[in-house]
Amino acid sequence: MSTLITTNHNRDIVGLTYIYPVLSRRAGGLSIGINFNTNNACNWRCIYCQVPDLTIGAAPEIDFQLLEKELRFFLAIVLHGDFYQRFQVPEHQQVIKDIAISGNGEPTSVKDFAEAIELIGRVATEFGVLPTSNYVLITNGSLVHQPKVQEGLKVLQTYGGEVWFKFDSATDEGLALINNTRQSCQTHLKNLLLASQCCPTKLQTCLVDYDGNGLSEKENSAFLQLLTAIKAENAGVQQVMLYTIARPSLQPEASLLAPLSVEVLNEFADDIRQLGFDVSVSV
Repeated sequence: MSTLITTNHNRDIVGLTYIYPVLSRRAGGLSIGINFNTNNACNWRCIYCQVPDLTIGAAPEIDFQLLEKELRFFLAIVLHGDFYQRFQVPEHQQVIKDIAISGNGEPTSVKDFAEAIELIGRVATEFGVLPTSNYVLITNGSLVHQPKVQEGLKVLQTYGGEVWFKFDSATDEGLALINNTRQSCQTHLKNLLLASQCCPTKLQTCLVDYDGNGLSEKENSAFLQLLTAIKAENAGVQQVMLYTIARPSLQPEASLLAPLSVEVLNEFADDIRQLGFDVSVSV
């Protein structure tokens, strides 16, 4: 018998293609994960990523019939079956906190993104999971400039959903180091603002201690400047979710990575709150 724990996000734990359960430390209960990137492909390669055999690329086409079948099956066993008992989920966490589209790569890279958002929202609403639970898209935000992605975000908004937009660094050098992307910070900011116009959006920021350098003054200052610029745009982005690594990276840089201390995270969080943002800290 398997046990669900916050430090194990095994996508295969229930043997399904698209659906996997997670006990989420940020959500505080059961998160129903949706994985479009069944080929372990992503357009970024974050150095803290736990995806095995990660490759550069886009998500494959979705088998919509299978996605719907799996989602209906899984919601049924959680709501009406013995799922919590089988996986030894503590009683206080026996609640569906959210349906989270995340998985093993960038989910917005899938071809029929808006259609997938609609299908999941429709089925979850039918089961009564929405709007009681949250409907979340976890994204690196790099493709928000594409019309198909914006269409999907607008569909997400109609189901009361929200975007968790990855912003791990506010410098071009930091984005290149942490996320292995050539996208500039300015372009990333434009995509963030676009996302917030389509759907309620929160920033999610993973801070790591890279090679013993901690959170540098340069990165600290740049991030606070970025948030000041976001405030000036009246973008509606009000919340920042700070966290650090909790599970081992499967990338070549793994040996250089360590979690930031809760003291550093809390001190940074206090600086961000001074700018008028709500901040959560997960360790």
